[in-house]
Amino acid sequence: MLTTFPKARLPADWLAVAVVVALGIAILTLVPILFDLFQVLQMIQYVVLSIFALSLAYIWGFGGILSFGQAGFFGLGGYAFAVAAINMQQTTVPFLMAIGLCALFAAALGYFMFYGRLNDVYLGVVTLVVTLIMWKLINHTAGPEYAIGSARLGGFNGIPSIPIMTVPFQPGIEMEPAQMFRYFMGFLIGVYLLLHILIKSKFGRVAISIRENEIRTGLLGYDVRVYKLLVFTVGGAIGGMAGAMWATYQTFVDPNVFSLEMSAKCLIWVMAGGVGTLVGPIVGVVVLQYLSLKLGETDLINNLIILGAILMVLVLLMPKGIFPSVRDLIVTLWNRWRGLSSAEKRAD
Repeated sequence: MLTTFPKARLPADWLAVAVVVALGIAILTLVPILFDLFQVLQMIQYVVLSIFALSLAYIWGFGGILSFGQAGFFGLGGYAFAVAAINMQQTTVPFLMAIGLCALFAAALGYFMFYGRLNDVYLGVVTLVVTLIMWKLINHTAGPEYAIGSARLGGFNGIPSIPIMTVPFQPGIEMEPAQMFRYFMGFLIGVYLLLHILIKSKFGRVAISIRENEIRTGLLGYDVRVYKLLVFTVGGAIGGMAGAMWATYQTFVDPNVFSLEMSAKCLIWVMAGGVGTLVGPIVGVVVLQYLSLKLGETDLINNLIILGAILMVLVLLMPKGIFPSVRDLIVTLWNRWRGLSSAEKRAD
């Protein structure tokens, strides 16, 4: 007989979600009005990378699957979108195709990993190796014979002149930066809501129980492999979505989207923001990318050294991550203030 998991505390949880969504809608509405073109373009980058970070945050924080090669889905989504958009001369269908292809690839890779009963260490190694293989292969497609229809893969030179995202099902109307920001921000809000719904559902609670104790969950009658496969597939699809957005935002894609650096950055964003949260990785992306941008403007010292030192301080002072640490601090201060207020009332 299967054990019924306790219901989550929906009122408090959904109130927090409502606040996050309201904040997201406010950002979606006001940013193109209050900021100039360069700043809007920079914020589009934050939004796209936040979706990429959420793809890992979900499978790692809520599924217990640590992927060292999340850039594989990001890069595959970018290249799939580029090839399809150049050949079809539109972006709506290629965008959906890129997401679907990455979901299928994640499902196929996950099937061999989870049904092969690889343990956590080997899972990370396999995802890393697969991504490095993809990076190596795409680097060796420089000749004219490496083309899919009208799209030449370009090897290490990448694919230029990728079509800019157009208004859905209206291929003749390209999005302005403000429109693209709102469009992508809407996707970020949607992905956040979708993942929150999944996490709070029975499926999500079983996935979290697998993260906590895989053997016990299996003994309760749940097919652990199926749940892990579905979590991994969702994460792959979201990573592919981010890759497609990145390709149309840059109007260019090259093998660096498969690089170890992209996978490492994704891990750092999630760790710095807070594993086991959805808001934390978004905070991690914005804070660390903003710091990278500002440090890149200085010539005093290598910005990577400064950024590395900042990350070390963050890990030491905030081992849970930026968002959970700040949240816990606010809750502690609030409880102390309420305690002092209650004490003052009793004294009066």
